Parts: sequence; C-alpha cells; structure tokens
Amino acid sequence: MQSGHSQKSSRTVLVLGGARSGKSRFAEANAIGSGLERHYIATGRAFDDEMRARIAKHRQDRVGDGWTTHEEPLDLVGSIAAADAADRVLLVDCLTLWVTNLMMESRDVDAAGDSLADMLASIKGRLIFVSNEVGLGIVPENRMAREFRDHAGRLHQKIAARADEVYFIAAGLPLKMKG
Repeated sequence: MQSGHSQKSSRTVLVLGGARSGKSRFAEANAIGSGLERHYIATGRAFDDEMRARIAKHRQDRVGDGWTTHEEPLDLVGSIAAADAADRVLLVDCLTLWVTNLMMESRDVDAAGDSLADMLASIKGRLIFVSNEVGLGIVPENRMAREFRDHAGRLHQKIAARADEVYFIAAGLPLKMKG
C-alpha cells in the first residue's frame, strides 16, 4: 500500500495474471507494504506430488517472514470472516484453485462466489485476492475445462466490481485497471 492511501480507499484488491506472471509476488509485496498484521489464506490442495512440492515450498517461503498461514480449500468465506480484523491484511491465494476445489466437490460455484462477493462490504481489514486469468486463451476442448473458465470469469467479474483496486500482472509488471 502506498503511503497516503487510506485503508478505506484500497480495502479490497484483486490481482489477476497468468501462470508465473508475478501476481503472487506483487500481492505479497502489497500486503507487506500495508504495515498490517499479515495473514495468508491458501486454497491449494495437494492432489499429486508436484502440487505437494509447490505447497511445501510456499509454506517454507513464509516461515519466519511475519505471515500467519491458514489453509482452507473450500470454506473461503468462513476463513476470511474468522481471520478478518481492522489491523490485518488477508492475502487469499488463489481464487482459481478455490474454484477448482468447489468443482471437484460438486459445490455450487456461482452461489459460493456470490457469498464471497457479498461479504466484501463488511470486511474490517484489508483483503487481497490473487487469481489466474484463464479466459485469454483458446476455448478449452472439454466441458469441465470450459465450465472452469466460465466460473472463474464470472467470479473475477463479481470480485472486480466490488474491489477498490484491480491489477493485471504480466511479465512481473502491474497494470492498474481500477482504483
């Protein structure tokens, strides 16, 4: 958070980008710069060895760096509500993994997204969402992948509409889209 910005003016931030775009690094720097107590809400689940290794690396990267980590693959609204406080910044990484988890559990993704978007008005602290922009490529060849792309796109629109700031990250460079 840049000095001179009030907490109100940038209470909710959405950071979008492609794979390895630098979006998580940007979001983490934004959280660290806020000067608030930092909480990391991780939505990833380890379905295979590669994902287990990624999660382990993320955990290790945050050890001793002033982060309190919460791992919540499904009840993101509950996890945010439980961790929210006026003196905290919550970094949620990432919304697209959350969408995947909801789909794998046959949950109502659109209703969950509505609940998440609806709670943003009541957030006491600062909330930063990270998510993968997946709608810029070719149309996926299978139904589940198309449904995933569509769910993610609708969720991004809901969150972006209510966020105070929205960034798109490419090649490590931020483009401020809102705020």
